[in-house]
Amino acid sequence: MGEKKRNDKEEVLQNYQDYVIGSYTRSGIVFIKGQGSYLWDIDGKRYLDFFPGWGVSGLGHCHPSIVKAIKEQAEKLIHIANNHYHPWQGLLAKKLSERSFGGKVFFCNSGAEANEGAIKLVRLYGRDKGRYKIISMDNSFHGRTLATVTMTGQPKYSKPFEPLPAGFSSVPFNDFEALESAVDKETAGIIIEPIQGEGGINVAEKTYLERVRRLCDEKDMLLIFDEVQTGFGRTGRFFGYQNFDITPDIMTLAKTLGGGFPVGAMIAKTGVADLMVPGTHASTFGGGPLASVSCLAVIDTIEKDKLLDNVKAAGEHLYQKLVQLKERYAFITKIKGLGLMLAMEMDGAGDWLVNACAENGLLINCTHGNVIRVMPAINITEKEIDEGTEILDGCLRNKK
Repeated sequence: MGEKKRNDKEEVLQNYQDYVIGSYTRSGIVFIKGQGSYLWDIDGKRYLDFFPGWGVSGLGHCHPSIVKAIKEQAEKLIHIANNHYHPWQGLLAKKLSERSFGGKVFFCNSGAEANEGAIKLVRLYGRDKGRYKIISMDNSFHGRTLATVTMTGQPKYSKPFEPLPAGFSSVPFNDFEALESAVDKETAGIIIEPIQGEGGINVAEKTYLERVRRLCDEKDMLLIFDEVQTGFGRTGRFFGYQNFDITPDIMTLAKTLGGGFPVGAMIAKTGVADLMVPGTHASTFGGGPLASVSCLAVIDTIEKDKLLDNVKAAGEHLYQKLVQLKERYAFITKIKGLGLMLAMEMDGAGDWLVNACAENGLLINCTHGNVIRVMPAINITEKEIDEGTEILDGCLRNKK
């Protein structure tokens, strides 16, 4: 490493230490460039990214269509107050509505913010009936704001902030009897991730979701799907719910939606969406011109490049590669997931593997201590999958 680069890196790390609130555990790597499924650090080392930005960069880093859309839009109109109109938000809402279950869209800046909107919409729905409670799932993850971290079914995240907002509880995932027992006369909604992401890549059972949908219909409750991670092709369908032949009343989106640009959205069936009238909710930057054109570029690229087909083929290829690793190493106990939202479950801690892979130029993630998440860009190639799993194999072999 040259002296200047060393000094540059030290300056970056020092700036973070001195001036950035330390609410994240950081890797120590300083990235300066990304292209496709690869990142480069300040020292010039290249990394294959199998977990791009927690799933945000679903088309890879700096996809040309997104870069072009943002550059061109930045020369026309960057921001406009949301009491005015601009062409791109309405077009984006139309495309999202047509590709999902219809309805209307509220735009914001993140998944947590989208879920905040869903909470408010559920409360508006239940207000006249004296209903306000929302039931979530154990090991769910819905955000870090006070309401969404309370709704997240992991007390380790919410306990430091007690006393918490009222009206939230969680039950075991895929346990219909537990869910049914938790419903009372004040329950207004149920929120589910069709595949739990941060919770360990746990896939909902189709029969379970069908029963939940019926229960919501019988009890006049709203069913919310948090598709922040599963949306936009991650599972091989445009939206995760489409794998299960049921339709939610509300769906929340973010991550791949903007292709790296900060954006979130909440889609609600028309009768429900109409409860949000002027003054009930707002987001200063939500659905702005730059965010809208970035999302439009993502949708156009997914369809033009037939990326849903790629997810199915590449997902199967990656799944089989992971199965081969499981057969080779006894400490890998399970391969799970759907499409390109996959994981290896291990019988011990997995942080060592994340660190070993990073040293060898591969970025992955460990959640819940022993679940290795593998969620590459949805346009990943078989060659890149082979490259990444070879690095995984080498690191696992050294552990063995």
